[in-house]
Amino acid sequence: MDKKALRKKYKTLRSQLSDNQIDELSLAIANRLAKMDIWDKTYYHLFLPIETQKEIDTEYLLQILAGKDKEIVISKSDFETTSMSHYLLTDNTKIKKNEYGIPEPVSGLPVPVEMIDVVFVPLLAYDRSGNRIGYGKGFYDKFLSECKNDVIKIGLSYFEPEEIIDDVFETDVKLDYCITPKSILKFKI
Repeated sequence: MDKKALRKKYKTLRSQLSDNQIDELSLAIANRLAKMDIWDKTYYHLFLPIETQKEIDTEYLLQILAGKDKEIVISKSDFETTSMSHYLLTDNTKIKKNEYGIPEPVSGLPVPVEMIDVVFVPLLAYDRSGNRIGYGKGFYDKFLSECKNDVIKIGLSYFEPEEIIDDVFETDVKLDYCITPKSILKFKI
């Protein structure tokens, strides 16, 4: 399938999930992540979910990171440049939803992209080769291409992978892993 068809398919599948299912699936994903060998790093980039899009609730992952005393980085999107700026999440960070319903820091301590060790990546769909599909604006592909070469890119999904995404671009950045409620998939890059 191509990206357009996959976006439609997975938005529909997500829309059918109840709040209880989202909570259970998000907890299962966090529990899988807790068992991974990725916790020796310092800076972890986390997305805050767009509730109206029924994205994975990252609150459980946030608790794991805080419990392990990790530096948590969140982003603010600039829709004019399709770029993201990154900030340290602290007790004083004020979060506000932007016009697209994305929770973002109002301000804070900037974190240079080269300091980020692990990125938890939102997605709509992905394939067995680690290619992912987001909403199509390219924010994460741009951000991930700016990260250091050894950054660990971990997609989070309610669903298992598609066999192949037909229209992958050279600028699309592949995942290293994708975590679902049922599995940890590792991709050969």
